[in-house]
Amino acid sequence: MDADLVVVGAGLFGLTVAQQAVERTGAQVQIIDVRDHIGGNAYSYMDEETGAEIHKYGAHLFHTSNRRVWDYVNRFTAFTDYTHRVYTTHRGEVFPLPINLGTINQFFHAHYTPAQAQALVQEQAGELAGTDPANLNDQGISLIGRPLYEAFIKNYTAKQWQTDPSELPASIIKRLPVRFNYDNHYFKDTWEGLPKDGYTAWFERMIDDPRISVKLSTDFFDDSQPWNRDALVGQVPVVYTGPVDRYFDYQLGELKWRTVEFKERRYNEDDHFGCPVMNFSDPDVPYTRAIEFKNFNPERYDRQSHDSTVVWEEYSRFAGKGDEPYYPINTADDRSLYNQYKELAAAQPQVVFGGRLGTYAYYDMHQVINSALVAFDKQIEPLLGE
Repeated sequence: MDADLVVVGAGLFGLTVAQQAVERTGAQVQIIDVRDHIGGNAYSYMDEETGAEIHKYGAHLFHTSNRRVWDYVNRFTAFTDYTHRVYTTHRGEVFPLPINLGTINQFFHAHYTPAQAQALVQEQAGELAGTDPANLNDQGISLIGRPLYEAFIKNYTAKQWQTDPSELPASIIKRLPVRFNYDNHYFKDTWEGLPKDGYTAWFERMIDDPRISVKLSTDFFDDSQPWNRDALVGQVPVVYTGPVDRYFDYQLGELKWRTVEFKERRYNEDDHFGCPVMNFSDPDVPYTRAIEFKNFNPERYDRQSHDSTVVWEEYSRFAGKGDEPYYPINTADDRSLYNQYKELAAAQPQVVFGGRLGTYAYYDMHQVINSALVAFDKQIEPLLGE
């Protein structure tokens, strides 16, 4: 093989590893991806009609408190000053999220002080106040009280997971933010923004090096092409970021994922929602949220159409074979199955498994990048020095 390292998957984990390999060891790196683009689920493209940057696999918002990650990504892109705020429609009325003092006072048509709002929530949690419930339904009530939970969380979660919240683990919303002030910033990280030139331009800069080659529309499991599993494993170091169960031909069973589908709507108006993301918490609306992409980039106002806008409605369901896996279901049975695959993965010669698919974990973008940097330090660089 002409490559010193083969990276399977051109998402953020794979791109970071490839960039580090050429910079720190001078390696020749071959990236392959079954898709026809780089960037994984963070890939974006420009919509010709509206001038909006479309996030092909749903809204991707960069935020981090990790100094190493922030310094690293700023080598390849500058960021806008975008700060994420979310709103939700409930019974024909729009409320700010996460739940904060504004949400509480609007919902109860009141003017509670922070202390009064805290006391109200505790009272409405009833016997669940201060407890540590095992399921999501009771955990939500314990955190924000029954009325707020049933209005904003219960039905949204049921749509998102296609499962009754009483059957979901409490860990899903253990850190449900509730603020007893008027702060409606969605993230609390130190740094936040969107890449000024778009996600794809950022990713292209990461691998703009003659020592990195990219082959798209190339299936690692297709033995009719040379960059396949059977030809590579044991012959050259491989970083694999695809589904871990697929790597082993599902020999222990299939891990379960949720996927999302999008339905596009176009409106002959400048702005339809007035915000980038609008959640819909009521059960009679079949989608969980709607994304109006042009509102992520108000700094591009002069380059965008003011006669049309594009909105994607997001629908959640269980993933089957052939679907794009987004979020691990992570039941106890799934975790047990993954741990068995993890043992098999550890025995693979010169193969490092990474990314959300390779490690059966949900990561934000900054977490993917950090895990790639750490994996390169601890696992991949030593392989390249052998």
